Amino acid sequence: MAGGSLVIHEQQGATDVAGHARKAPVQPVVSDRLDGLFGALSPRKRVVASQLPVTLTVALMVIAAVIFSPETLANNMFLAALLFHLAIFAACISIQWARLPAAAFAVIPLLDCLAIGFTRQAGGPAFNVLSMMLVFPVILLSAQVQPYMPVLAIAGTVLSTVAPSAVQGSPPAGESMIRTLILPLVMSVIALTAHVVATTIRRHRVRLVENEQDLARTLDQSVRRQALLDAVLKAVGVGVWVVDVRGHTVLANRAMRPDPALAVVMDAAGAQSELLMADRCTPVPAGLLPAARAAAGEAFTDELYWAGPAGRQRAYSVSSHGFPPAGGQEGGAVITCVDVTTLINALAAKDDFVATVSHELRTPLTSILGYLELVLDEPGHEDIQAELLVVRRNADHLLNLVNDLIAVASEQMDLSLAEADLARVLALEVDAALPKAAAKGLQLVLDARQPLPGRLDPERIGQVVRNLLSNAIKYSPNGGLIRASAVRTDAGLVCSITDTGLGMTEEEQEQAFTKFFRSARSRETAIPGAGLGLPVSKTIVEGHGGSIRLDSAPGVGTTATFVLPES
Repeated sequence: MAGGSLVIHEQQGATDVAGHARKAPVQPVVSDRLDGLFGALSPRKRVVASQLPVTLTVALMVIAAVIFSPETLANNMFLAALLFHLAIFAACISIQWARLPAAAFAVIPLLDCLAIGFTRQAGGPAFNVLSMMLVFPVILLSAQVQPYMPVLAIAGTVLSTVAPSAVQGSPPAGESMIRTLILPLVMSVIALTAHVVATTIRRHRVRLVENEQDLARTLDQSVRRQALLDAVLKAVGVGVWVVDVRGHTVLANRAMRPDPALAVVMDAAGAQSELLMADRCTPVPAGLLPAARAAAGEAFTDELYWAGPAGRQRAYSVSSHGFPPAGGQEGGAVITCVDVTTLINALAAKDDFVATVSHELRTPLTSILGYLELVLDEPGHEDIQAELLVVRRNADHLLNLVNDLIAVASEQMDLSLAEADLARVLALEVDAALPKAAAKGLQLVLDARQPLPGRLDPERIGQVVRNLLSNAIKYSPNGGLIRASAVRTDAGLVCSITDTGLGMTEEEQEQAFTKFFRSARSRETAIPGAGLGLPVSKTIVEGHGGSIRLDSAPGVGTTATFVLPES
């Protein structure tokens, strides 16, 4: 600090008091807010500004001497000291400091110390107070970056007391001796304190600059992410809707805005009567609206809603995923809405087509089977009876396949419920499957305690067991084990078919009940099937009010379990 101007630079490319560049561990930051007017000056002007406090103090001292001690101005040594001060200030103005090494600036404060010492010595006891002027060069040196500058400041203080006495040829004694010892000690403390304070301020500033740069980088990244998010939200064709914990809209992209049907989805209460469940008839209750469910913290995927007025309804697959509070901001949920009207209509058209074709096929097949029975019952066809039986077997298989297609397309099946024994149904189907299992070297085990009475359609439940046993046999290697079991539990009648076959992945299990789905392994190994057995079984079981599930792992086997509720 010189006259109230302490220059502290630590950035790469910053300059010291003399304007010389110095390397530092952070990037260059030129800020008038931090450097002020002094930091914006040229190297020469900086040196002059640093010297001004000493020069102005000397000028005030001369004025005081003229007024209060004119005889001092007659002292040749005093006049020489004043000329020394003037020469130092002239050097500050005339020297091109930008061309000199950074350490060259230290010469000026050292010369100031000598000049102050000679001025004080020539002025006599009345001018001993000039020792205080040593604070200017001492602090100016100590505040610099170089660690040796405080040593130069202390050396300058010692010179200010020793050099004048040596020039006059009189060794210091008495008060001069005390000044020779005490003044350097005091200035040493000031120099060290100034250096520590300047270093601390410099480090704090470097830390602040680094923090400012980190914040700037973070802000830039945040702006870039926000721009990217905005671009994605504008470009994506999926409706994206962000709500807070109260279900209020925080953000909605362009895809949510122009569609009146989506406006109904976003309506928190006013138009929920126009938002319908998947059955396309039941209005969605207020508590089951997407925003209400999302605000309650419920996560859901691909929920089907119908929105819009009658005759112009649109189908939307709606999903919600919550996000926790962070950064002082409350949490909420992101709701996505995908228009699946075209897909739903296409699936409906496909099911209608399958149902229509299946009905058309079933009529001639029934006729074919009827005439086959007549031919088989008439005498005289014994020579082709084996061939006719093959035709009947394949026609029966084709008729069953057509019936499965009709059941899958309609997603419902006519059931004839009656009191029946599930254990007996299971035993009959196991007996029928034994030859086929034995042909593949499989062991088929029945584990069922009779009786297991319940209200069910024995023919349809037999079809379910038959489908599950057929899958177990088809997908089990030679020498495997298949176990068919049935028990009564609190949940109802439980039937399981367990095999040690190929098994299924989690993804395959999720799609197993989808119409016409067949795993990649079954296609690769050419295992026969149409992908209808499990969907038909699911339709039959759910028609009884029950449920069916698969538990499987690749290479371990599969357990298919269905549960029929108590009547």
